[in-house]
Amino acid sequence: MPTGRIVKDVVQRIIERTQVPNTYQIGEVCQILAKENPELRGKGGCWGIVIRVNDFSCTVKSWDGEYTVALQHLKSYNYLPAECQQMRVICDRINWVYSDSLEETVKSLLQLLGKVNCPYLTAVEEKLLGLIEREYGVEEVAGDSK
Repeated sequence: MPTGRIVKDVVQRIIERTQVPNTYQIGEVCQILAKENPELRGKGGCWGIVIRVNDFSCTVKSWDGEYTVALQHLKSYNYLPAECQQMRVICDRINWVYSDSLEETVKSLLQLLGKVNCPYLTAVEEKLLGLIEREYGVEEVAGDSK
């Protein structure tokens, strides 16, 4: 009887052989679908911006770093180019301020912003992110958005 690992490897090879071509494009905003992938634990529902297109995966930039994600774990938001650009700005702002040394409450807020499922921040979300940027001294880099 084959081990679970062997079966998983064979299934993955079959999926790759029968998979349609990768149609994602650099700059596209996608939702990460963690499903049952332990490597994506805690990332389910987060958005990411495609920064590299591979044969069977994409590398996406998320609120807290970069991740290589298989195509079956991505779903495009189908945003317009201007909306994708807005999301890149939000992503860059969160990345500039995010670090492991932040207080847990601040990290939790940034994670929630990393799951926003629309291409903009509300007025309150914008104020909260601006406050965090000012508190941690990155407004010179990110620009004050008043």
